[in-house]
Amino acid sequence: MNNQLTIAIPKGRILTESIELFAKIGIHLESMLEDSRKLIFEYPEQNLRALIVRATDVPTYVEYGCADLGIVGKDTLLEQDKDLYEPLDLKFGYCRMMVAEPVNLAKSDDPGRWSHIRVATKYPHVAEKYFASKGVQAEIIKLYGSIELGPLVGLSERIVDLVSTGETLRQNGLVEVETIAEITTRLVVNRASLKTKHQRIRGIIDGLEKIIS
Repeated sequence: MNNQLTIAIPKGRILTESIELFAKIGIHLESMLEDSRKLIFEYPEQNLRALIVRATDVPTYVEYGCADLGIVGKDTLLEQDKDLYEPLDLKFGYCRMMVAEPVNLAKSDDPGRWSHIRVATKYPHVAEKYFASKGVQAEIIKLYGSIELGPLVGLSERIVDLVSTGETLRQNGLVEVETIAEITTRLVVNRASLKTKHQRIRGIIDGLEKIIS
């Protein structure tokens, strides 16, 4: 039986921190940090290969078994709701998914009295579920970037977006109103791989758990 593992990791800060974490349990993927256009990295001596993919694509590669394991933000998992095993919070990449609105609106606004609102976001699925759970009718406008611009040009009254320090909101005259979820980076596993390569995957999960606990 082929016991080779494939790991999908997005580029950027998650890649760097993931490689540092894996190194602590003896999995060395440092060559992924080299300035390269490569998307597949082979590590035959570790019986391993790694893929660099877009963060939003990690759950898809793992769900379909093209990768056995993946590293991805909880925001992506909440939005896509894929059928994956999510054994570990890796406890880095912390931020908050927030509802935010212009400062002037917030001065007299009461979220408890919202009935119909218009919201711009990269996370339409999460936003729709959240407002529905509060009994609020929300018109969701999907954007792919610069979400803060929505209220500034009258596209929406409010936004749902990730907030780390809050500096971008402040610079654009917006304030946080409600927290939808706290977001960190997660390890996800293909459900079939967990059965067919159980011992090896379990060893990785247990090793990482000891490091981050």
